[in-house]
Amino acid sequence: MKKLINSPNTFVRESLEGMARAHPDLVRVHFDPTFVYRADAPVLGKVALISGGGSGHEPMHGGFVGHGMLDAACPGEVFTSPTPDQMHEAAKAVHGGAGVLFLVKNYAGDVMNFEMATELAHAEGLQIASVLVDDDVAVKDSLYTQGRRGVGATVLVEKICGAAAQKGYDLARLTTLARRAALNGRSMGMALTSCTVPAKGSPTFELGEGEMEVGIGIHGEPGRQRMPLAPADSIADMLSQAILDDPAYTRTIREWDPSTAAWKEISLVSEPLRRGDRVVAFVNSMGGTPLAELYVLYRRLDEACAGSGIHIERTLIGPYITSLEMQGASLTLLRVDDEMLGLWDAPVKTPGLRWGI
Repeated sequence: MKKLINSPNTFVRESLEGMARAHPDLVRVHFDPTFVYRADAPVLGKVALISGGGSGHEPMHGGFVGHGMLDAACPGEVFTSPTPDQMHEAAKAVHGGAGVLFLVKNYAGDVMNFEMATELAHAEGLQIASVLVDDDVAVKDSLYTQGRRGVGATVLVEKICGAAAQKGYDLARLTTLARRAALNGRSMGMALTSCTVPAKGSPTFELGEGEMEVGIGIHGEPGRQRMPLAPADSIADMLSQAILDDPAYTRTIREWDPSTAAWKEISLVSEPLRRGDRVVAFVNSMGGTPLAELYVLYRRLDEACAGSGIHIERTLIGPYITSLEMQGASLTLLRVDDEMLGLWDAPVKTPGLRWGI
């Protein structure tokens, strides 16, 4: 294992300390329990937006804390869910009197621990809501999830909802927006190599010299199939067609109802992409794939969307939800309307994403 670390045991803490020192105008880091939060938090009268998950996916989530995006992020150890006390303490620290919205990726540990944190926060009088993101079309279930995994659309939902919270949306309106955005995102990824978790010291899985894994998860979970390495255009076609051909599906999830202070099951329908839809297109590096190669994939994705009558309104291209040093990429299409486009264009200033300021 070759990594720029001192020890696997101190890797996450030292990385967070470095980020706090590099961006003191934007973020602070609280330890024991650990969470990253806005330097100007709490923002009075504003709904606080919080997300989190295992480390190793940087800049998500801590790199998206700041003006126009998250108020706090809860990082676990590498590929390990954060604990309920992290989320609970983060909510108390950034709560500005207008409630808290948790954005949760669909992984078993994340879902369970955010649910526990929701109940703890409610017991202390905080108004809490949560929305699940599950945009991965590669699988219906995995070792980590019941249902689709939460992947690339998470970044886009955090940006859109962060802008809405900054503009003053109340908790009910923000929750409705977050649910709508999450339902309109679809993603698919692939890997050319594995990654190495520092505590393990060896690759998470093995891929032969001439192999690739299609439909990979952000933790290295297996995808749809392992197959011979193909040219970039063929890879982009496989990923984009899986997204464009994904049918309507119904998901039943548990959401916290602030009005009744109880969990309820709701059924939501995610409609497929159709000719005439407008989208934000996100081409993401899994950590080890250079920008030049991402543009090769985007070129083909743009052609695929044009051929299907899908209009790309905005783009995001780069390493925004990574899997340590894994070579690979994911594609995400998020259907948008005028409201969401305006929120996407709104100013944002975080360590990992910024424009308009």
